[in-house]
Amino acid sequence: MSNPMRIAVCGAGAWGTTVALHLANQGHDVFLMPRRPEHATRLRSDDENRDYLPGFPFQNRIKVETLYRTILPSIDVVFLASPSYALREWCGRIKDSVANSLPNQLFISLAKGLEIETGKTPCEIIQDCLPEAATGSLSGPTFAGEVASSMPAAMTLAVESVGALAQAVQDRASGPNMRIYLSEDLRGVELGGCMKNVYAVAAGVCQGLGLGDNTLAALLTRALAEMVRVGTSFGAKPETFYGLSGFGDLVATCHGKWSRNRTFGELIAKGEKASAIIERQNTAVEGYRTAKAFHLQCEAKGIEAPILEQVYRILYEDKSPKAALLDLMSRDLKRE
Repeated sequence: MSNPMRIAVCGAGAWGTTVALHLANQGHDVFLMPRRPEHATRLRSDDENRDYLPGFPFQNRIKVETLYRTILPSIDVVFLASPSYALREWCGRIKDSVANSLPNQLFISLAKGLEIETGKTPCEIIQDCLPEAATGSLSGPTFAGEVASSMPAAMTLAVESVGALAQAVQDRASGPNMRIYLSEDLRGVELGGCMKNVYAVAAGVCQGLGLGDNTLAALLTRALAEMVRVGTSFGAKPETFYGLSGFGDLVATCHGKWSRNRTFGELIAKGEKASAIIERQNTAVEGYRTAKAFHLQCEAKGIEAPILEQVYRILYEDKSPKAALLDLMSRDLKRE
């Protein structure tokens, strides 16, 4: 392809690896950067990510690297593929390496969770750590295994102001199996990606209780309405939540068999403790921490969010899912 980009993906979980493979297939010069040196060694020797994305060999399409100071200064786009709770650590790790190249680079978050302590979105965390960085968020209904298998998908790339580099990423990351749309509602795209994980936990609870399709349809409909209300209260544009990063991601995460958040909810409905499930997980369940972050933010701002609140009480106060459902069904009736 013409004008290939130099791209670094920081974080080698399932989604980071998938994004690296997709971009390499588009003809770009891609460096996958794991957090742990021993993981990098395994990736090179195995020629695939057996821990998080088995069955998709690299075949020399990507380079596995941990030499941040050597590689990052010459990179065009840095994808930060860590969970939201590890994002500050990642930014601190690469800060010195990109100190002189920030003005010419775009830092794109792949995370979908709020920081509990601050309530900040992933891009706000990046801006805290790298104040001069141009930031963006790539979000949408994309399960890693399906994208890695080259099944058709679509995503939204959100930036505060669309410039030449963002347009280049849209153009050069799109292809026969991936369509990328641009948005200037960075806040809305990030909040949609965060909230849908909490609602996916609720969907999993419904699934685990065997409540049927009617219940799930009602939950998703009211979750979307709540997502719009909460999101706009935080400064997002309402129409953003009807797009790929809102409604699209909500549907995929609440229905998809790949969804860790939905599976997490199913286990809770069957009697397992949230904290015990999290302790044994080797992959992030963003909905767990994000439920607490939204609880704290909505409480502080006086925002009504009954579904988010009931998920928080199930996860952090051991409220029984059936009692939470009863409380939701017993709320005062009103017009839709």
